[in-house]
This record gives sequence, structure tokens and C-alpha cells, in this order.
Amino acid sequence: MSAAQTVLRIGEVAKRLGITTRTIRYYEELGLLEGPDQDRAAGQHRTYTESDVERLRKAVQLKALLGVSLEELKALMEAEDDRDARRDEFRAPGTSKRRRREILDQSARNVGRQLELLAARRSEFDRLEAELIARRALIDQRIAELG
Repeated sequence: MSAAQTVLRIGEVAKRLGITTRTIRYYEELGLLEGPDQDRAAGQHRTYTESDVERLRKAVQLKALLGVSLEELKALMEAEDDRDARRDEFRAPGTSKRRRREILDQSARNVGRQLELLAARRSEFDRLEAELIARRALIDQRIAELG
């Protein structure tokens, strides 16, 4: 970590993201966020960089938006990490055309899995919406019957 890079304590990160410090520690335990300061001295405060905060923000946002399980969230985050690493390799000078094709094929599979998850979630939302619309229609009908 460079000296110019902002360093935040766990409480500051939690406040910034609107989550608890316990959630941050749990995400670390699950491997969704690398443990902070691997070489920090025992008893010292946990510190995080802006990139740690951004990764955590993305994880929290995906969890809230998609309503995925923590296992599914971990898979999504791993796919994002894989994509980032492959992007760097793809752009590196000297990466062969064959290897670039392999990278693109893997990326397509990762995006396909993410799309499947989104489609499943969308289907659940659509079913719930249809159920609520039917319930509302029944309520409206009963109101009309009462006059």
C-alpha cells in the first residue's frame, strides 16, 4: 500500500457503507473481502484501503439488489475477480491470439452464469408481482361488491 493511499478503520468503513463491523468481519471470513493488513501487529486496528471499500460496496450492493445467498454472492465476486485478472492478461503485450480466445471463452461462460442467476431472480420477482396483482384485483373486486 502506498503512503499516499487513504487508510480507513473498520468502523469508518462500516459507517460509510451503512453496514456493521460484524458484517465486514463476516465477509472477510467468507473470503468475499481479503483480510486487512495481513502483517499487522496483534492488537492493532484493522485498516482498509479505498479499493477494499469499493470491493465491499460492490458486494453489499449485489447482495441487496439480487437477494442472493452469501454462497452465490461469493461466486459472483469470484467471477468479477477472475474477469479483472483475465482482462489484464488479455491486454498484456505478448499474449497470444490463442490465449486471448481462451480468455474470451472463459469470460463468456462467467457472464453466462451471472445472466442465469439474474434470470432466476427476475423470474422470482415476476411471480411475486403477478401474485400481488391478482391479490390486489381480488381486493378491488371485494371493495366493489361492498359498494
